[in-house]
Amino acid sequence: MISQLSWKIGGQQGEGVESTDRIFSTALNRLGYYLYGYRHFSSRIKGGHTNNKIRISTKPMRAISDDLDILVAFDQESIDLNVHELRPGGVVVADAKFNPTIPEGTDARLFPVPITSIAEELGTSLMKNMVASGASWALLGLPLEVFNKAVEEEFGRKGPAVVEKNIEAVSKGASFVLELAGGPIKDLELAPADGQQKLFMIGNDAIGLGALAAGCRFMPAYPITPASEIMEYLIKRLPKFGGTVIQTEDEIAAVTMSIGANYGGVRTMTASAGPGLSLMMEAIGLSGMTETPVVIVNTQRGGPSTGLPTKQEQSDLNAMVYGTHGEIPKVVIAPSSIEECFYDMIEAFNIADKYQVPVIVMTDLQLSLGKQSSDILDFNKIVIDRGNIVTDLPELVDGKLFKRYELTENGVSPRVIPGVKGGLHHVTGVEHDETGRPSESPINRKNMMDKRLKKLNDVHTQLTNAIKVDAPHEEPDLLIIGMGSIGGTIDEARGRLDQDGLKTNHITVRLIHPFPADLLAPYVEKAKKVLVIENNATGQLTDQIKLHVGHAKIQSMLKYDGTPFLPSEIHNECKELR
Repeated sequence: MISQLSWKIGGQQGEGVESTDRIFSTALNRLGYYLYGYRHFSSRIKGGHTNNKIRISTKPMRAISDDLDILVAFDQESIDLNVHELRPGGVVVADAKFNPTIPEGTDARLFPVPITSIAEELGTSLMKNMVASGASWALLGLPLEVFNKAVEEEFGRKGPAVVEKNIEAVSKGASFVLELAGGPIKDLELAPADGQQKLFMIGNDAIGLGALAAGCRFMPAYPITPASEIMEYLIKRLPKFGGTVIQTEDEIAAVTMSIGANYGGVRTMTASAGPGLSLMMEAIGLSGMTETPVVIVNTQRGGPSTGLPTKQEQSDLNAMVYGTHGEIPKVVIAPSSIEECFYDMIEAFNIADKYQVPVIVMTDLQLSLGKQSSDILDFNKIVIDRGNIVTDLPELVDGKLFKRYELTENGVSPRVIPGVKGGLHHVTGVEHDETGRPSESPINRKNMMDKRLKKLNDVHTQLTNAIKVDAPHEEPDLLIIGMGSIGGTIDEARGRLDQDGLKTNHITVRLIHPFPADLLAPYVEKAKKVLVIENNATGQLTDQIKLHVGHAKIQSMLKYDGTPFLPSEIHNECKELR
């Protein structure tokens, strides 16, 4: 038995690849396996090659695999584009309709199955995804009753007749391939999973759930890849808690509505990707100047302009840190796992309220759309901190106004929700005094700038694990630093480096701004070499480290072709640095 394998399904976008992956992985999750999925898809509604890859393991992991054990192909293009990933002796289950072939010299086993023909015999070619699923499931020797349960959950709303037909499609696909192969393939037999319950979700769903748990009750947003699933998640769930989602006309409307709702006392967020974030920049400055909290999720993708809207990249760091004109306090945090997507949203709202600043939660496409196993979330960890909101105020006299922007030692002024007696004040995007009245006084300007900026002095103490450290070695040969979804891939590569005798430490930077230099510097100092790994062309995280920490020993490993890092790529690069 083996402890893990990789399965991929490929075809044209719109012909059932996504639903096949969803049901297949759901059934595996029911058995208790750890899963990590990555979706390669085109930036169009229908047509163009797409594939979904799932890694299945008896142990936790957070990276796509270097190779492939089973490829399910709906067309020849899926074989041609993906066969190079197959390990020696790998399996291709292909629709016999297109007379599949594998390249000469490829060490793989081909099983042509009349996937479309079987589906058509059952009434519609749309069921070919179930035929293909049944065939690949059967080759693994897994129990069909578990898969059939997942089919019932997927199609139950369409009635028992539809469920029965799809289960029949699964059965026929399984029977055909087992006869063709002579039974399940022994070298693909998975060891039993631990059977423990696990969550299985994409990062965007975890972000939506985290926002809900944090008390968010309003989300204005404009659809954009790869952020739209956050809005779709909350559209279904916010109304059950008295909240709502509004699809705005553009991202400018979305962020300004978010700021307005937060000013009114409602925890509110919006979400977008790079192009949308660019449109939000002026309003983010308004949030900073008026000291109105707002939470924005930026799901990075390939840029610039429309760029690669469905591909992996981490190239918005500079935009998030420096994008607004002028100087305002803001916070940028970067979750690196499904669990962190959930818990970081709660922390983002707490930080935004406590410091009265915009908080940007930075993810990337791989984390936002990659479906992963997760431990069961602990709702007992949730703490809501609304910050310095005052409700009991003395009555104003002689036309005086409430000092909404009062100069304080830590820079955070008392905040009042509109309508509270005694809380009357001005709000304006121009420079203002303590009551909000416009002021161009040089003394007032300096006082107000200093007040706003010193809010950030202790932010790194508020975020759980501003840097996430795995440092077993006091003086490592190599310190590897990353952010976002890369963390799991680095961890896997380090396992191989350990076998090579290379002593490595690993740090994931989770607080991007203000940069936690004092936390990171000691680890950089003790390492013989430092390698920063990121999905962009200019080394934006590397530049932050060099700016705030220094050291000539820091080197970059960059990838910006739209694909995530593989463990083997990181392993090979690190070996050359020893």
